Amino acid sequence: MHKFKQLEIWKQSREFCTQIYKLTSVFPHEEKFGLVNQLRRAAVSIPSNIAEGSSRKSKKRL
Repeated sequence: MHKFKQLEIWKQSREFCTQIYKLTSVFPHEEKFGLVNQLRRAAVSIPSNIAEGSSRKSKKRL
């Protein structure tokens, strides 16, 4: 298992992403390729960025 999967913030960001998908599923159909798409991509980018940042070989600051 990757180290980022043990991070609480990564777990919370995955839950946030799930909530965004559920919330946007009830948006009007005409928003499917507009606001819904943008919100979902933004939500997915959060855990993705955490995972990418945790894998870099740089000195970690606490």
